[in-house]
Amino acid sequence: MIKAIMFDLDDTLLWDSKSIEEAFKATCRYAEAKVGVDSKSLELSVRDAARKLYETYDTYEFTQNIGINPFEGLWGDFLDEHDEGFLKMKEIVPTYRKKAWTSGLQSLGITDVELGAELSERFRKERKDRPYVYEDTFRVLNEVKGNFQLLLLTNGSPHLQNTKLDKTPELVPYFEEIIISGNIGKGKPDSAMFLHALERLKLQKDEVIMVGDNLNTDILGASRLGIKTVWINRGQKTVQDLVPDYEIKELYEVLEIVNNME
Repeated sequence: MIKAIMFDLDDTLLWDSKSIEEAFKATCRYAEAKVGVDSKSLELSVRDAARKLYETYDTYEFTQNIGINPFEGLWGDFLDEHDEGFLKMKEIVPTYRKKAWTSGLQSLGITDVELGAELSERFRKERKDRPYVYEDTFRVLNEVKGNFQLLLLTNGSPHLQNTKLDKTPELVPYFEEIIISGNIGKGKPDSAMFLHALERLKLQKDEVIMVGDNLNTDILGASRLGIKTVWINRGQKTVQDLVPDYEIKELYEVLEIVNNME
């Protein structure tokens, strides 16, 4: 019998990819108005520069372990002080941000370090101002909150993930526990995250279900331990080797699954 639901945060309850997309659009349009660069081309080149640059830092392995992507590096502060990896991130990101934007401009023929620095700060503000929650998120949480224990299981920097939650404070009260990989030292799909969650809930693996959008983290990690999984496949991606227990296109479809499992 299912007693608890573990939810992923980014692109499961919070529409993080849209926040990043809209922040890029706004920042690149500003650059277009200022220096005439094509905003779509700039976004593509900055995304590309950010990905490549991110991999060159000695924090890359740490960010892969914890689950911090290049675009979070473009706006996060990483003020977590309990791990050397975060202290290094805090040092690196100001330069990383400026370089990513300056390189993006440069690849389009604009050499302007000052504008690169300005855009890097503008992007941070635009991202912070754009928290998006999926329209069915609260409908689902309201319906399950009385019947199940709810736990949030998210990869990332505690400071950054808490910043996202501060921007959407109405999400927080639904959860008995909020577990962030940066506090554990390992991110999903590592078993440490899921075992810690079970311990906090005081439940066995067959008493919980994991709901998430990422096959390689949420679904893989839970499946390895024998935890039932619900994969939200909003983009109609095709499954390769890993088959979730349930596949849905929208979050609200989880209601029928968990209600029938009771």
